[in-house]
Amino acid sequence: MRRLATRGSSLAMAQAALALGRLRASQPGLDLSLTVIDSDGDLNPEQAVPDLEGQGWFTSRLEHALLDGRADAAVHSAKDLPTQPSPGLQVVAYLVREDPRDCMVTLSGRPWRDLPPGSRVGTSSPRRAAQLLALRPDLIPTPVRGNVDTRIRRMADLGLEAIMVAQAGLVRLGRAELGQPLDPHHECTPAPAQGVIAIQVRQDSPLAELVAPSDHLPTRLCVEAEREVLRQLGGGCRLPLGALAEPAAGGEFRITAAWSASGDGRDLVRLEAVSSPPDLLGSARDLARQLAARA
Repeated sequence: MRRLATRGSSLAMAQAALALGRLRASQPGLDLSLTVIDSDGDLNPEQAVPDLEGQGWFTSRLEHALLDGRADAAVHSAKDLPTQPSPGLQVVAYLVREDPRDCMVTLSGRPWRDLPPGSRVGTSSPRRAAQLLALRPDLIPTPVRGNVDTRIRRMADLGLEAIMVAQAGLVRLGRAELGQPLDPHHECTPAPAQGVIAIQVRQDSPLAELVAPSDHLPTRLCVEAEREVLRQLGGGCRLPLGALAEPAAGGEFRITAAWSASGDGRDLVRLEAVSSPPDLLGSARDLARQLAARA
């Protein structure tokens, strides 16, 4: 039996179940079981994202399990993977992307645009905080950590009127109706690779051939372009950068990138480009250079 490593949060388990289903559908004879491994981020739930040093807080322990043979494959939220590939490992499949947008969940259920001035909005993401302030400087981004369901449950206790989360997470938890999605082109551009599940194996693993048919090429092209923008600007989850690539008409792709160099949203720059697949990475690099030049 092959072992698929996953984090133990409710969202991670839901994503692992989706990955298992997709892998078994493409390879009916594939015998997989789940191995739960706590990440460094899970073991430090109260530490704010800006205080996390380095990258891989939600992926490194799973990668170590692959390298030392405790697991044969690992399932990740692709947005958590470091921009530089880990030696000896490869992502062989990006599953079909779920809704990539950020969303608001409000305590009262009323539209987030109707929140009173001075309302506290929970997010530990510098990217979300910067874009929230660019939209409504009167709102107060407030750090909050924990699993998605925990953040929703604790809103009242923490004095929050709303929280910002990924719509894909709500969909996978069966709570999509709670989310008020934000326009990724004009309101809040999501994190690179948001909404994508990645399957990783050792480079020498025979399992790679069995997992590879689950790879969704359009999703892979989008993820690689978005992560290229991030790579060019030298950041991880602490960089206030959003990037989203999407299939467009005529076989082309549309890339949107947003960056606030200060992190307070006042200098937020959002740019877009349309590119054919062969030029997609080049367009991503050009967008990154333009963002850096505007900083």
